[in-house]
Amino acid sequence: MLLGEASAELEKHQLNWLRCAMDWAFVQKSWEKWASSNIGSFGQPLKAALLINYDPLRPSRLLSTIAEQEGIKICPIELSQFVNFIKRNKLQKETFMIGNNQYMVTSIHENWFCARCLNTSKSAGEGAIVMQTSVFLLVALYDGSIGLASRAMASVDQLVWQLNRKNL
Repeated sequence: MLLGEASAELEKHQLNWLRCAMDWAFVQKSWEKWASSNIGSFGQPLKAALLINYDPLRPSRLLSTIAEQEGIKICPIELSQFVNFIKRNKLQKETFMIGNNQYMVTSIHENWFCARCLNTSKSAGEGAIVMQTSVFLLVALYDGSIGLASRAMASVDQLVWQLNRKNL
């Protein structure tokens, strides 16, 4: 009986591992396809994006990590400060940093918010869209104002829709 329980537990663990591997492969494939057509080069809606492993229900001792990033390199300390900003949930009372830019939240919605860069040198400004799925935070950075913000939001929505299809 004890051997049967151990065997069942091992099989359950293997199935969980297989599901995680399949989910991760799906995330990587979705990110690569999305990033290649939405980030970076002139005419694309986004200048940079980060996909952060973030599950508010997991134990706090587990650190959030960068799953994917394109167009920007964030160090672990910067990531930690940003995730702490999210966890404090004082979105309209505090600012946050991404790279050298300081952002202020301008609108909050059910699972996403928008922010504008306070220290930009660009005449049209810079913005950020942060959207949460069940296990990720997607941070998308763009240059420009209202029209470009709409394009950026449509772009972000594409990837989040893909992730939400798999409940990720």
